[in-house]
Amino acid sequence: MKPDLSIKFAGIKFKNPVFTASGTFGYGYELADLIPLEKLGAIVTKTITLEPRSGNAQPRIAEVTSGMLNTIGLQNMGVKAFVGEPLNNLRKIGSPVIVSVAGGSVNEYVETVKILNMYSGVSAIELNLSCPNLKKKIVCHDLPLMQDVVKSVKKVSNVPIIAKLSPLVTDISELAVTVQNAGADGITLANTYPAMAIDVKTFKPKLSTVKGGMSGACIKPMSVRCVYDAYQNVKIPILGCGGITTGEDAVEFMLAGATVVSIGSASLVSPKNLIKIIEEIERILKEKNVKSVKEIIGAVNTVKNIC
Repeated sequence: MKPDLSIKFAGIKFKNPVFTASGTFGYGYELADLIPLEKLGAIVTKTITLEPRSGNAQPRIAEVTSGMLNTIGLQNMGVKAFVGEPLNNLRKIGSPVIVSVAGGSVNEYVETVKILNMYSGVSAIELNLSCPNLKKKIVCHDLPLMQDVVKSVKKVSNVPIIAKLSPLVTDISELAVTVQNAGADGITLANTYPAMAIDVKTFKPKLSTVKGGMSGACIKPMSVRCVYDAYQNVKIPILGCGGITTGEDAVEFMLAGATVVSIGSASLVSPKNLIKIIEEIERILKEKNVKSVKEIIGAVNTVKNIC
């Protein structure tokens, strides 16, 4: 019998738990000629801001052992351009669209979401509260500010709100509980980790900003731990991400407490990895005689019940 991969997250039903990760899949429609995008659980766009951003200077991507560094700097066309052709193209795909939103102030977050409200095709908003590539302080490291952003956006948004948090804290559960209490409908864990690399041929940093965000397979154990810790303390669902390259990785995140997962660096290596991960999750569940993917969420503590 084929396992049921459908899942409900933040009040929305998805055909499967595999999403794209913000920042690694463009606006979400550009790769339609390479993979069947309609098979994805959801598409999470690159982060959109109120005004266009040119991003950081080159070089802003560097490959490193077991991962990559980036310092893109939230380059994007701005929300007014996004709601035109890009959003129209996304609507045609048939998969739910989650728009990542960032701002330099509470008002910028709110105004961006207000504009998105005017157009159909957006299933949820992911608030980027943890981008490590901006010079300003990371929003989720200022609890009152983070609460203000979530509460203010929640008041104006027509769709569920997902808070994307930074792992760079002593207790990730404190952040998770804070956004839950502020009204978030879900949490994304976790964003990249700050890192740097130096070119020994030139003696110069490999990134224009010296430091950037680390992603890839090497961060998976740390991100799994973030999901596990948060899951013990919140009631809202978790979108797990960070180093997922296989179906086994995805299942590991779900066993730790993630309801759904998003794939970032692995989709850069090959967009086909997204479809492969969906198929591998299905195979693993079938091998374990698990009827529904829902059964494995947080099951690391109740493994006797499903094996």
